[in-house]
Amino acid sequence: MSSDFSQPTRRNFLAASAGVGALGLITMGTADASDFALGTGDGAGGSGGPAIRPYRIAIPDADIVDMKRRILTTRWPEKELVADDSQGVQLDTLRSLARYWGNDYDWRSCEAYLNNLPNFLTEIDGLDIHFLHIRSKHPNALPIIVTHGWPGSIIEQLKIIGPLTDPTAHGGSAADAFHLVIPSLPGHGFSGKPTATGWDPQRIARAWVVLMQRLGYSRYVAQGGDWGNAITEQMALLTPPGLLGIHTNMPATVPDDVAKALQFGNPAPSGLSAAERHAFEQLAYFYKHGLGYANEMANRPQTLYALADSPVGLAAWMLDHDAKSYELIARVFAGQTEGLSQEDIVDNIALYWLTNTAVSSARLYWESKLAFFAPKGVKIPVAVSAFAEELYQAPRSWAESAYPKLIFYNRHDRGSHFAAWEQPKLLTEDLRNAFRPLRG
Repeated sequence: MSSDFSQPTRRNFLAASAGVGALGLITMGTADASDFALGTGDGAGGSGGPAIRPYRIAIPDADIVDMKRRILTTRWPEKELVADDSQGVQLDTLRSLARYWGNDYDWRSCEAYLNNLPNFLTEIDGLDIHFLHIRSKHPNALPIIVTHGWPGSIIEQLKIIGPLTDPTAHGGSAADAFHLVIPSLPGHGFSGKPTATGWDPQRIARAWVVLMQRLGYSRYVAQGGDWGNAITEQMALLTPPGLLGIHTNMPATVPDDVAKALQFGNPAPSGLSAAERHAFEQLAYFYKHGLGYANEMANRPQTLYALADSPVGLAAWMLDHDAKSYELIARVFAGQTEGLSQEDIVDNIALYWLTNTAVSSARLYWESKLAFFAPKGVKIPVAVSAFAEELYQAPRSWAESAYPKLIFYNRHDRGSHFAAWEQPKLLTEDLRNAFRPLRG
């Protein structure tokens, strides 16, 4: 991966970023969000305080000491009884991760990295929403809101911040610049934890519309994968004034006949192209072997107390999201060089642990009633990046059917579920090319 798109070392980043915070502190207005007001909220920032407040991360020392103690005193099970990962996350992989996390990993370095970015909180519908807001120095930059999924976080997007907001320093032109908004989902990271039910993808989408209005953006685009795709598509269905188009790296495009065959374990429908059959086979594998975590969180998220009690247990749960990203992570902890580093991976897990958001984030699966891969009827312009080792690599034919205004499609021969994290150069290039026609 090009060094221009690699996450820099902590020391180099901190030395180079003294002025970064100022980019995000340009005056932000409080827009009238009444058209998209949520439930009980008025969309105006809450209890009399500033609508948008600067935020600084400060995890107590005692929490870090406790995290390390728990890691180093983990009670381990015996090794799996097979030579592959068919029984789950392998003992050698998790022991390697725990050795690094318990002995060498430095959360304070990650915390300093994040604090040198402009962090904010704003209250929407009674809940504090945390977000990064990095404004480009280029005057005609296009605002974009980028949404993570599970088990992701704002950590996923760190490598695309520079290339999107400062393209001239990363192989692009000033005309490719973006103002970048990266929120933490409710119940995730530094956002508030809902204290009542109802924070489903539709409600989060409405909150994101309020957020972009509150930031004073009258024209913008949106991007996401995983839950980020679900929320971004729901934003598109709202057709709010100013949302020009969306980009997804995990599109919802599966036709009805394919979905029915997968649901009942039937053979693929006849007449599929090679690309369509490949996507069907990927999905069939995921439905058979990869849905366990999602089913548990969708049905019984509160049962997952162990994830709030054991850092290593939480790590195992998060690593087992999907087969291909797990294989990549296992290679990283076996000493290979990949799109992710050991530090990348543990930064993300530690953020979940130190914010105690394992269970609160799981509840989003319980809240959502959406069919994850089914087309939703999005009518605004859509761009698709189809990575080779995503849960399924959406064929162009399915994308064209699901999105009548498909403005961009790119099929990549590499890359898995966490595109911005693992393949930031490819994703950045796609975002530049996809949204160029919408800049006006």
